Amino acid sequence: MTSKVTYLGDLRTSSVHLQSGSEIISDAPLDNNGKGEAFSPTDTVANALATCMFTIMGIKARDMGVSMQGSVAEVAKTMAADPRRISKIKVVFNLKSDADDKARVILERAAMHCPVHYSLHPDIERDITFNW
Repeated sequence: MTSKVTYLGDLRTSSVHLQSGSEIISDAPLDNNGKGEAFSPTDTVANALATCMFTIMGIKARDMGVSMQGSVAEVAKTMAADPRRISKIKVVFNLKSDADDKARVILERAAMHCPVHYSLHPDIERDITFNW
């Protein structure tokens, strides 16, 4: 097992990562009867795309001896109705790095091969920007 999810009531859950004990609280968003006091489940999907891309880039950067520490990704999610679903995820990477032009191309290509990117439904539009 990877995690244990407990329904806390009032449209809130607690997810515990079993290996580390790390906890994530999720809450239904304001536009779907929730309090919006924590990441919604769809927020975590959009966020997972950015964290996965950063992780794959980080592995490649480390292998190339390139630093990316202090880089930031801004994530925006767009919802659609009927059925309610994620229709678009926008990720803007603002990268602090000593990477040269060749390394930047390699890192961007690596990011686009992250498992979450491949796992998202093809109908979800992805708008990815890399600012170096």
